[in-house]
Amino acid sequence: MTTKNDIIKYLESINVKHDDTILIHTSLKAIGELDGGADMLIDAFCEYLHQGLFLIPTHTWDKVVPNNPFYDVATTVPCIGTLPCVAINRKDGVRSLHPTHSVVAFGERAREYIKGEEMAASPAPIGGCWSRLYEEHAKILLIGVGHDKNTYFHAVDEILDIPNRLSENGFNITIRDESGNTYTTPPFHTHFTKGISCCCSEFYPNYKRPLEELNAVTYSKLGEATVYCCDAVKCADVIRHMWDKTDHDLCISEEDIPQSYYMDFKER
Repeated sequence: MTTKNDIIKYLESINVKHDDTILIHTSLKAIGELDGGADMLIDAFCEYLHQGLFLIPTHTWDKVVPNNPFYDVATTVPCIGTLPCVAINRKDGVRSLHPTHSVVAFGERAREYIKGEEMAASPAPIGGCWSRLYEEHAKILLIGVGHDKNTYFHAVDEILDIPNRLSENGFNITIRDESGNTYTTPPFHTHFTKGISCCCSEFYPNYKRPLEELNAVTYSKLGEATVYCCDAVKCADVIRHMWDKTDHDLCISEEDIPQSYYMDFKER
């Protein structure tokens, strides 16, 4: 059984600082039994990051769609597992107004960090919560899940202006905040990649070997779960370097990316 003390010791062991920005994608089932359940896990991270920022994704892309263009920050239920559903009901967190790719933020800077998300026109726009993980020098912990769940890579796509990633036709979304105020987004463009029947994130695992060989991602264990610890800056810089080398889309099919695309990478 994994305890709060186990989680705190784990964060120490992977050199997380008390003022870091940490975002987690989590399979609670992969971790195994938690002494105190999902709330204990959140408590442990918040206690450890008492000077920092802790983020939990609470996506609603399956519900906020053209035939239901409405997001209520208080009631629209996340579609990505148990932990997000627990997080949205916490009194110590604040949920962003992004209609499809919201987060719950914890920490003194939480409300400031999520400001302005109601104006998002895409899932991970430049200047939004997801792209600013780069400026934050954040760590993304994939706990029991892989890169196909790594939403930050969508932000990298938008930062690099990768073609064929967003739908051509946008739609306006009505958002209701915690006080009952309503907002209307600019025309919102969802994820869409021509030529494949799934989301391009299904092929983000193509980046796995380059990222680990260049130490942009390291591995550890929390409970029974394998954890990918992703350095937001290093990951984005390596991916940028590979796209500068290629003449085709790296994420529309399974691909073993050649070492020639990345082994000459030099950190800034």
